[in-house]
Amino acid sequence: MDDRTRDRRTRDNIRLYHPADFASMRAAGRVAAEILDEIVPLIQPGQTTGEIDRVIADLVERKGATSATIGYKGYQHASCISVNHVVCHGIPGAPVPKSGTETISKDLEKRRADDVLLDGDILNVDVTVIVDGWYGDTSRMYVAGKLGRKAERLIQVTHDALMKGIEAVRPGATFGDIGHAIQTHVESHRMSVVRDFCGHGLGRVFHAPPNVLHYGQPGMGPRLEEGMFFTIEPMVNLGRPETAVLADDWTAVTRDKSLSAQFEHSVGVTATGVEIFTLSPAGLFHPTYR
Repeated sequence: MDDRTRDRRTRDNIRLYHPADFASMRAAGRVAAEILDEIVPLIQPGQTTGEIDRVIADLVERKGATSATIGYKGYQHASCISVNHVVCHGIPGAPVPKSGTETISKDLEKRRADDVLLDGDILNVDVTVIVDGWYGDTSRMYVAGKLGRKAERLIQVTHDALMKGIEAVRPGATFGDIGHAIQTHVESHRMSVVRDFCGHGLGRVFHAPPNVLHYGQPGMGPRLEEGMFFTIEPMVNLGRPETAVLADDWTAVTRDKSLSAQFEHSVGVTATGVEIFTLSPAGLFHPTYR
């Protein structure tokens, strides 16, 4: 049997990929990151999330990739776009929930096309593509117009929490080490880590073991080994961590209507540390491009 095709797994059923597979993940991750770079000019007040998703779908096709989300469990869009207090899985083309104007049970019950971004809105755009059978999954924050001070602080803390989680990745460390690094940073800034959603394994599949929690205790959970591929994607709220899923069965919002932010990278464990597969080729991963 070809060593590259041999399925190796840990006792926790986490697949271990081969050194040659890193190149495939780099290619898939780069396409996803390029798409998020190319939509930067679109993120302006007056733009709609529906149009942003249409452009993303076109970019996926033009790059010779396949959208992993179109048709996934009935989902029909090339991206998830989560605005303001939407935590994750926001549906493009759906009305943007505004704090204090709708109850959770009524948010997004009726879809409409005029999902217009307003000045000061913050949004996460999440894209997953398939390139030659390999999955590239990444998301980042954007700002429509002028960035408010509270939102800026939230975005910075969330970005830094992701990077601290990635810094904890190396053979012999544990998934608890990753979660602890993220949680400690977020809570030191009096914000909260969402616990209802987590990162996941990927590679030749969209979602696989392990669940990558963004909170935890050092030394707890499975040990990291060379060849593990997974996402780290912390969601951070300005207020409390609790979420609710709306009537569309996709959109998750903060229960207290506080702002939420998220950043996501796909990574692989190397012999000496970690490789990030979804780095922005244009250096635009952070919305203020630091």
